[in-house]
Amino acid sequence: MLHELRFADAATGGAKAAALGTMLRAGLPVPDGFVLTFDEYGTAHTGPYPNALRDEVERAYARLGCPVVAVRSSASGEDSEHASAAGTYESVLGVRGVDALAAAIHRCWDSLHSPRAVAYQQAADREPSAERPAMAVIVQRMVDADASGVLFTPAKLGGMTLIESSWGLGPSVAEGRVTPDRFHVGGDGAIQMHLGDKRTRLDMSDQQLVSRDVDDPHRGAPTLDDEQMWKLVRLGAEIAELLGGPQDIEWAIAGARSWIVQARPVTVAPPASFNPTDAPTPVLTGAAASTGSATGTARIVRGPQDFSRVTRGDILVCPSTDPSWTPLLGIAGGVVTERGGSLAHAAIVARELGIPAVLGVTNATSLLTDGSIITIDGDLGTVVEHQPT
Repeated sequence: MLHELRFADAATGGAKAAALGTMLRAGLPVPDGFVLTFDEYGTAHTGPYPNALRDEVERAYARLGCPVVAVRSSASGEDSEHASAAGTYESVLGVRGVDALAAAIHRCWDSLHSPRAVAYQQAADREPSAERPAMAVIVQRMVDADASGVLFTPAKLGGMTLIESSWGLGPSVAEGRVTPDRFHVGGDGAIQMHLGDKRTRLDMSDQQLVSRDVDDPHRGAPTLDDEQMWKLVRLGAEIAELLGGPQDIEWAIAGARSWIVQARPVTVAPPASFNPTDAPTPVLTGAAASTGSATGTARIVRGPQDFSRVTRGDILVCPSTDPSWTPLLGIAGGVVTERGGSLAHAAIVARELGIPAVLGVTNATSLLTDGSIITIDGDLGTVVEHQPT
């Protein structure tokens, strides 16, 4: 049986859907939608899409007005206090029409046992659950965002709120496609800001997702003004109080409205360091994304064709990562990327796996030499290449 999103609960729809339902019931700005529960997964994912379920989905979709929707996973065990599974399962944005919606739902179902999901579980060394895993699916009205990003609420009262943002839709920040703007907002109102190099953006165009270049004036321009930033800080505080702890929140701004599209517990907070400003010339700098330091062999990886070259303990150096790279995070001694921020999926997974990470290091793949020995410091956001002796 399908549930309206506002009535979702963890027992039938998973923690992600339950959090969205709780926020909707509290009157927070969450796009509405519906949930295919664990029961639908249990009866439908292994075979043809049942006619009765298709009819029910079609009716629920019609009640929304047949808009463009986002189709998101809500797996059992996902978005828990100890394991986010960030980026592990499928989310499909920009879905319109019943046929496309049915295909997107199946993609979410199939991702429960995908290679990257298995790799995440193995890398995190999680004990197999006694219960059979299941996948609920959230169908949510899509926000065609002008700007979007991720917010981490403070670990304690009076602490620092962290915001990363970019132009367009959320994957730019969550998947590390750009180096985002970063805002650290203290409990005393003090603000630290670092503007990122936002070269691309993802938008809806003619009912499909399109990646396009950002024009030069906007690449380094702030994506949030003071009013928008403070509104997000206040929303974050309200959500953390409502859900009972520090939250990892994905948000979007469309016109004058701010929307919350996801909230889950913060599993491991990022390092407190903001960004080094006076590092000596031989040191490369980026976002301090996952605590700790490591020394190892730099392995330049530009795509799947290079995966087989990575051995245990290597420092992964790449333009950016996406969820299919999760198996590499399970063996790497550390991670350096050219794009991305400390709140991206790769950074979250690195923190959960306990490996240091420095993200957003400009030109890292060309400035570092494949096979050289490097040391990365995930607390300071620095990378040093050691000269041969």
